[in-house]
Amino acid sequence: MSYEKVKQAKKTIIGTKQTVKAMKKGLVKEVYIARDVEDRIIALAESTAKDNNIPFYYVESKVDLGKACGLRINASVVAITV
Repeated sequence: MSYEKVKQAKKTIIGTKQTVKAMKKGLVKEVYIARDVEDRIIALAESTAKDNNIPFYYVESKVDLGKACGLRINASVVAITV
């Protein structure tokens, strides 16, 4: 999956906790999850997305996902909001 959609998104939420909160409130359109993160960190985001029928996609690198958001730090989970 390309990082372009994340780069072009006008509104994003970065981080597992913030993404899960936003999904529960119905504010998320889709979620991007880095593959190079421990399962225990991203498991809640995956299950919440499944429970709320929100599409989620895997990307290869948390470093590149962070860069796609304009950050100098890694990003494990990023949500594109409605």
